[in-house]
Parts: sequence; structure tokens; C-alpha cells
Amino acid sequence: MKNYLFLSMMVLSSIMYAQKEKNGTIYNDHPAIKVVEAMQQAFIKGDTIALANSLSDDFRSLNGFNTNPDNEGGTKQNMINQSKNWQKNFAYLSIKRSAGAYPDALEYKDGQLWVQTWDLLRGVHNETGQKIDMQLHRLFLIDKDNKIRTMINYGDGWVWKELRERSSTRTNGKIYDQHESINKVLRMMAALEHGDVDKAFSFFTENARFTNLDMADGESHTVAEEKAAFSGMLNDWTIESIDVVGYPDYLEYDIDNAKVVQSWWTARMTRKSDSKKVKLPMMLMHRFNDDGMITRETGYYTTKVLAD
Repeated sequence: MKNYLFLSMMVLSSIMYAQKEKNGTIYNDHPAIKVVEAMQQAFIKGDTIALANSLSDDFRSLNGFNTNPDNEGGTKQNMINQSKNWQKNFAYLSIKRSAGAYPDALEYKDGQLWVQTWDLLRGVHNETGQKIDMQLHRLFLIDKDNKIRTMINYGDGWVWKELRERSSTRTNGKIYDQHESINKVLRMMAALEHGDVDKAFSFFTENARFTNLDMADGESHTVAEEKAAFSGMLNDWTIESIDVVGYPDYLEYDIDNAKVVQSWWTARMTRKSDSKKVKLPMMLMHRFNDDGMITRETGYYTTKVLAD
């Protein structure tokens, strides 16, 4: 049985190796790579003469995600016009190899020469301030005259969709200065002011999360942790008052159906050990679910003032 299995594995391995066929050579250093990278730099710099010289007269630019079989792509003149447009409408343009990546030149047996690149495209739209920070994968077909005949783009179309949307005025929900969710935040803060910990945290869901500026990125507290931290603070400090600054807003967004109360506060406190008084400014954002319960508190404050 062992001999039979060994022979079977040898036959299978032989078949697998026999099915391999070399179809060309891959290079990480090739004149065609220099042509492609020079073209890309010419494009973002608006050097239309160098750009035109690097493209064949029958050049086509294609979107790799376009499924229309009749799509013929953009022409050489389209590419030149696009370069001019980018120079007019974008600042701080740059394109460079993605970290850890490098382009390849593929010389196929049938004579075709392709270059594939992985790049980082960056810039800022002059009118909207929209930031472009996008990974970009491209394939280039190089002709016998060492000019680019075809460019196939694979990029994040969402970036351009968002840019088009920012170019027009659009509403995103409603802002309320009077709302039941605002009232809940006011009642919750009043309970904290009076040390009524159980009531204060009854406005939150069981799996609510809490963050503030003292926490590391990605760190958060559970309800139990936040409740314990606040109770511990009361052992050392007396809360004189927690006063609202201005007025809270309730924001009911169209996008993602988000429901948020944002509010500004000043907590006036006295340290029990030495009667030191401090003012703690806070900006709070409370996210609500559809049942009117708070699911997240984001606090823009730091308790370092209490440690002095």
C-alpha cells in the first residue's frame, strides 16, 4: 500500500510539472518601465509635450472595472486634456510607487510587452478641498516603437464619486435645538452632577462604548469600566456643577441614518484633599439607536487637569 501511494504521488507530481509552460519573462528593470513612469510623471506635472511623445497615436485608456463591451476608452487627446484639467483643478499632485511595491515588465512569447504598476496617487482638489490619497494599479501595453498603446486603470471609483458630490450643494439631514434625545443627554449630565451614577448610565445600552482624549487610538471603555472610573473620581473630587455651554444640537443624518447629540459643558470641581478648584471643559457627542438609547459617547476632553 505504501509503495502504491508513493508511486501515485510521483505520477501526480510529474503531471503537475509537465503542465507548466513558460510564456515569457518578467523583469523588474526594463526600458519599458522607465517609459511608463516617465509618462505618469509628465501627466501629473502637465507636461503635455512629453506626455504626447510617450503615447502612440492609437492610444486608448480603459477602466478595468467597466463592463460595457462596446466601451472604446479614452483617446490620446483625451489623456492630454485630462492632464491639463488636473493641473488646473488639483494642487500637490504626486504619483509614486506604493510602499513595498515595484513595477514589472512582462515580455510574452507572442511578442507583447506589458508593464504593470502599483502606485500611490495623491493631491487636493482646489475648489472643494477634497483629498485624493488613492492606491492605483495599472497595466500598460507597449508597442514596438516603445510607446504606450493601451492603459488599463484599476482605481477606487468612490474617490471620484465623492469629489463630484462635493462639487454641488447637498443637505444631509436635519438639526434640532429641541428634541427628546437632547433632553436625555441633559438628564444624564444632571445625574452625573449629583453623583447619581446608576441613573446616569441607565440612558446607555448595555454594550455602549466610551472614548476620550486620554485614550489611545482604538481604545474604549465599557459601561462598567466607565461607571467604575467615574465612581472612583467621586472619591477624590466634589462636583460643584456641570453647566451647559451654549446649547446642544441633535443631528439626524440622512447618510447612515445616524442620530447624534453634540453638546458643550464646563464641569466645576473641587479636590477633597486640598480644596483645589478646577474647570474641566468638555465637548461630548452621543450616538443614539432607533430606540432612543445612547450607544456611544465620544468625549473631547482630557482629565489631565485633575492630576496637577
